[in-house]
Formats: sequence, C-alpha cells, structure tokens
Amino acid sequence: MTADREAALPPLFSPDEMARRRRALDEVLEAHGLTHVVLHGANRSGSAVQWLTGWPVTREALVVHSHGSTGVPDTLLVNFYNHVPQARRVAADADVRWAGSRTHETMLQELARRGALGGGVGVVGALPMIGHDTLRGAADRVLDLSGAYTRLRLRKSPEELAWLRRAAELTDLSCAAMRDGARPGSTEHELGALVEGAYLPLGGTSYIHYFSITSMAEPAQCVPSQWPSARRLHAGDVVSCELSTSWGVDYPGQLLRTFTVGAEPTAQYAELHAVADEALARVEAVLAPGVAPAEVVEAASVIEEAGFTTVDDLVHGLGGGYLPPVFGSRSRTLEPLPTTTFEAGMTVVVQPNVTTPDGTAGVQTGELLQVTDGGCARLHSFPRGMGRIA
Repeated sequence: MTADREAALPPLFSPDEMARRRRALDEVLEAHGLTHVVLHGANRSGSAVQWLTGWPVTREALVVHSHGSTGVPDTLLVNFYNHVPQARRVAADADVRWAGSRTHETMLQELARRGALGGGVGVVGALPMIGHDTLRGAADRVLDLSGAYTRLRLRKSPEELAWLRRAAELTDLSCAAMRDGARPGSTEHELGALVEGAYLPLGGTSYIHYFSITSMAEPAQCVPSQWPSARRLHAGDVVSCELSTSWGVDYPGQLLRTFTVGAEPTAQYAELHAVADEALARVEAVLAPGVAPAEVVEAASVIEEAGFTTVDDLVHGLGGGYLPPVFGSRSRTLEPLPTTTFEAGMTVVVQPNVTTPDGTAGVQTGELLQVTDGGCARLHSFPRGMGRIA
C-alpha cells in the first residue's frame, strides 16, 4: 500500500490481524456445527462488522461470512449507496456491494448463492425483526452467536493493544485541554469543544465525553450527565468528567477525573476523593489473571466502610464494546456477581466513582487498564488525584 493510499484511509489493521479474526470466527462456527454466519450493524452500532471487515457501520451494514474452507470471501452489504465506494477501499478483502432497498432480501439472496439455506445459519448483532423472520423462514436452524462473538473480544491482540494505547494518549490530551482551557464562565458545551479540539486534528474520533458541574457548597449532582447543558462554571464548583477518545472508532481509552474550580476542595469532596483513590489503589493491587469479581468488590469495600456508595459500575471491560465482566461495588451490585475470572490480555475500566448515599455529591476517578501476566498495567498517563481548573 502506497503512502498516499494509506493517508486516504482511516486506521486499518494488518492483513495478518484480519486473517486471525476470520480464523477465530471459523472456530466458533465449527464449535456450533455451522458453516455460515450473518453479522449485522446499524446506525453506527454493531462492532462485529468492523471487527471482521474493517468497515465502521454507518446507516446499516451486514456481512455474510462462510467458513474459510469454502474459499468464498466475505460479502459486505452496505447502505447508503454513496457509502459503498469508501467501504470498498476500507474492506479490501471483502466483496462489497450495495445492500439494496431491502437488506433482508439481499441477505437471503447471498445466503442462497452460498448454499446456506439448506442448513443452519449463525447471527451476530441485533438483526432487525424483518431480517430475523426472513432468515427463520428460509434456514433450517438460526443460532444467536452474539455471546460467542463477545467472548472473542475479551482478550486483545498485540495490534489491538497498540490501538488502545494510542486511544489512551488521545484521551489524556483531551482531558489536559479541558483542564487548561476551562475557566469560570465556560459552559459544558465549551468543555466538549475543548475536548474534541484536542484529538480531532490528530485523527481521533469521539466516543463519549460526559460532564458534571455542581457547587461544592450546595452539591446537587453526583455523576456526569450523558447530554451537555449550558450550565456555566463558577468558582467553588466541582467538575467531574468521563472522557473516551477512540482510535479507529471501536478502540477507546477511558479516563475519569474530578477538578475543583478556582478553590480548594471542601472537606466533603476531599474525603470522597480520598476514598475513591484508596479504592482504586486496592483494586489495582489485586487485579490479575485468575482473580474473580468478588475479590475486586471486596478490595473496593473501603467505599462502603466510609459510609459512601457508588452509582456507576465499578468495573467493566472496554475495547470492542462494553464487555464483561461488568459489576458494581458492594452497595450497588444490581445483579449477581459474574463468576468469570480475569485473564491476561483483557482491558477493563476500573472506576470507583464514589458518591454520597443521598446522591447529591460524588467524584469520578479511574481509567482503562490492561490485565497482564503479572497483574495490571496503566494505559493512561494523565495524573491521578483531584485536579484544579483556574
């Protein structure tokens, strides 16, 4: 690939990495006695399509994949029609076509061409009801492989880890830009502009950036909001943020931090953050291959011992989706704790976002970590502890 052509494309994985993924999917098919699988995504959601072909889903995309032993390349069906040219450049190993006005009918035609309708077909992703009904009416067996696909995403390859490190660098830059550029009078909208302005010129893409602004003297918000407001910063406020910048759309960093505005933290916020820091340190000390979620919850129990609680998940996987294991702290465990243990190669967000029981005050701290053979490692380098704006 020439330098000019590389510059004209979004970030791409190597041919060896893409071949590894196809082999991994073939092993899933073999385990379930299948030869063919459909992968679906729509409205910029559906990570399996990009994982297998390199094409980030826009309006709608569907992949028909057959076991490598068939010798048939993947077919990528793309809507809208004007998205097809770039999809062909990005998904160079696939047969890329327009999905037509009825994607489910085009899917069925492709499966019939491959001789897939006389047996079973796997599905990954949220295939619309009309597509699901069409497939059920034509195939002998339809099997949901979304869970099996998710398990393929838990442990990251060396190339994926390199992308996540780059995403973490860009996320760190975005947080520094917010910290250094914000002033009393800045709105949440302007905080978002500072964040995005740090990574867009460098090729990063937006994943999330959530903010909470409230008075330390009279707090009324304990966690960031998902939609920004025109609320302005004032001296004496506290700002919490959850920032994620992606490299290649599906590979984000994640950084959670808290800043006071033009003032020292009040006693309440100093205590909240001290407890959060201690919980983060204790979780990091135990996080390693073979460790169960229950051990992590116990390590973070300093939160409840201090009389506080949490509102968000304590730990969740990230990188290729919001991945298992997902669980809260002891006082916020909404479901039974998962029994799956951590493995080397997983990337997880540890975020002891400590709040008061009444939900009026809270802090954000934490970040994306890599589980390694010897424990865990930071992917971010942004300073820890409570920061200061203005």
